[in-house]
Amino acid sequence: MAKERRRAVLELLQRPGNARCADCGAPDPDWASYTLGVFICLSCSGIHRNIPQVSKVKSVRLDAWEEAQVEFMASHGNDAARDAYESKVPPFYYRPTSSDCQLLREQWIRAKYERLEFTHPEKQEPYSAGYREGSLWKRGRDNGQFLSRKFVLTEREGSLKYFNRNDAKEPKAVMKIEHLNATFQPAKIGHPHGLQITYLKDNSTRNIFVYHEDGKEIVDWFNALRAARFHYLQVAFPGASDADQTEGFRKRWFTMDDRRLMYFKDPLDAFARGEVFIGSRESGYTVLDGLPPSTQGHHWPHGITIVTPERRFLLACETESEQRAWMEAFRKVVDRPMLPQEYAVEAHFKHKP
Repeated sequence: MAKERRRAVLELLQRPGNARCADCGAPDPDWASYTLGVFICLSCSGIHRNIPQVSKVKSVRLDAWEEAQVEFMASHGNDAARDAYESKVPPFYYRPTSSDCQLLREQWIRAKYERLEFTHPEKQEPYSAGYREGSLWKRGRDNGQFLSRKFVLTEREGSLKYFNRNDAKEPKAVMKIEHLNATFQPAKIGHPHGLQITYLKDNSTRNIFVYHEDGKEIVDWFNALRAARFHYLQVAFPGASDADQTEGFRKRWFTMDDRRLMYFKDPLDAFARGEVFIGSRESGYTVLDGLPPSTQGHHWPHGITIVTPERRFLLACETESEQRAWMEAFRKVVDRPMLPQEYAVEAHFKHKP
């Protein structure tokens, strides 16, 4: 009888929607929440175990199943749960995948099942209101120490600001929402809640690194930034789809002049939006085929990663032939030793204000 019940649960995995984890989309889930009626992967099952008041989990293959539990799973399933718990997910809200960091997946699961944010839209106010103010730990550019800084996000002004003191009148930096992007980089920042915020200043790409001890708080900031950018793009590009407006990558026109890779919003623009110096392999530059598996917000499959001593630049091409052509051009530059005058150009890039 026990084997028959286990076999019945295994057969449920063949139903539409059940072949992938209900929370992160990983294939072949072999765990289940028998109180929510969803099939999940091993990694997500660990998160479910931390909210026992909502979810109780069992192994599909190893644990004993009661008849009532099998019937409950049969009458629910991943598609039904998605309809119930994800009916009102905002288009800007980031849906994590199996390759995303633990924090994003945990807060997605808690938002769905514990806080019921996507069945009660009023609970989305912390990241959808258009204004957010609070303190985040920010890494100092020179000393690398993290210090508490006041941050203010305002859609009305179209900016994210941070202040060195809570009572400071003038912000230390003003980042325009139109040029803003954010990704979780826990390994790079050295904190499980580490968030990298990227913006443009004087046509140069800048990064700031922040975190908050509370996981919900930093993920709310992350989605508040996405919401602000989404709403900006809705006004700026009213005909664009929701997918285009939530895209972390932006479509740009690229031109390479010797070792200088310049990018423009439009091919006829007089000034580049930014530049990347591509040195030689001996100086720590390389070009990789594809994008890191944890990359968020891209839909084109033909990725390129340019590695410099300071940071990585992630690009994506629409077609495989374009990717091959760019890869060949980049590799020719990287494989060529740098001339003495090119070191001076490199130094100019490194010390841009």
